[in-house]
Amino acid sequence: MAGLFGSSSTSTNQANTLGDLSKDVTLSAPPEDSVSDISFSPQSEHLAVASWDKKVRIYEINQSGGSEGKALFEHEGPVLSCDWSKDGTKVVGGGADKAARMLDLGAGQTTAQQVAAHDQPIRCVRFFEPAQGGATMLVTGSWDKTIKYWDLRQSTAVATVQCQERVYTLDVRNQLLVVGTADRYINVINLSEPTKFYKTLQSPLKWQTRVVSCFSDATGFAVGSIEGRCAIQYVEEKDASSNFSFKCHRDPPNNNMTNVYSVNAISFHPVHGTFSTAGSDGTFHFWDGVAKHRLKGYPSTGGTISATAFNRTGSIFAYAVSYDWSKGYASNTPQYPNKVMMHPVNGDECKPRPSVKKR
Repeated sequence: MAGLFGSSSTSTNQANTLGDLSKDVTLSAPPEDSVSDISFSPQSEHLAVASWDKKVRIYEINQSGGSEGKALFEHEGPVLSCDWSKDGTKVVGGGADKAARMLDLGAGQTTAQQVAAHDQPIRCVRFFEPAQGGATMLVTGSWDKTIKYWDLRQSTAVATVQCQERVYTLDVRNQLLVVGTADRYINVINLSEPTKFYKTLQSPLKWQTRVVSCFSDATGFAVGSIEGRCAIQYVEEKDASSNFSFKCHRDPPNNNMTNVYSVNAISFHPVHGTFSTAGSDGTFHFWDGVAKHRLKGYPSTGGTISATAFNRTGSIFAYAVSYDWSKGYASNTPQYPNKVMMHPVNGDECKPRPSVKKR
């Protein structure tokens, strides 16, 4: 399926699918430069924000979307990724200084410790729980074409896995690790055998991979590309008939020309398993992948959306309106918006459609 599902041309009731941004709340004291990544704690209402200003900031978010800065730590270069440990005690950042640095809030640390190193900038960092049990570990993906696994009690990597190309994106859910590289390679790893590729495929999308995001139930993953497309992929062959891709984040055709935009972020709802896409067109949308239907589309936020995240209950959807470098350094003007917004998820915005059983 390659059609645009839930678009204005096919939607039965456009008013029902148009979302409202009027209740969205701005994060107080945001970073001073572009936001590269945001991540909610899985245990509390805290949000980590990674930025090109070399810092990871941690905010407390209340139920109305209000916020207060609580902590921050610094890198020696732009921070490109951040993540929380499952128990909510640790925050890690990875960045252009080729290092991952971790703040242990549970231990009362006020300065971050370096916990990982690569030969090139670290593009992605994720905590995971080892299949055999034991202490939380870290996986890092770098432009040096490797992923590395780290036991946080040791200064050297437990294992290094060579990839085909530079790592652009990775995500972890339970024992599923998905790694997207340059040249559209996607490596699927079962973390019970972390040094083996369980499966390698070329992205089903024809253009550069921008983001991969694992399903809430870890049976598959979504891929977003620079060309306004998203693909839904299941890990196992038996589910392959459910794989599909669709168009999103593109303007209506005009004189046989269509402006297409990068899909920068995909986030899965922690309760419903539905998902969001957000792009450099400045919009975000909520989708039901099973019903192949757009649940809600939102008006432009006034700038490219660089990162998104749901909180642990799915009641807040955070999105960063921030320059994403898609048009080079010349377009990054001081007037460009740089903010993180909290969108309250109301009613059925993210609920899947009731299934219609065929007789």
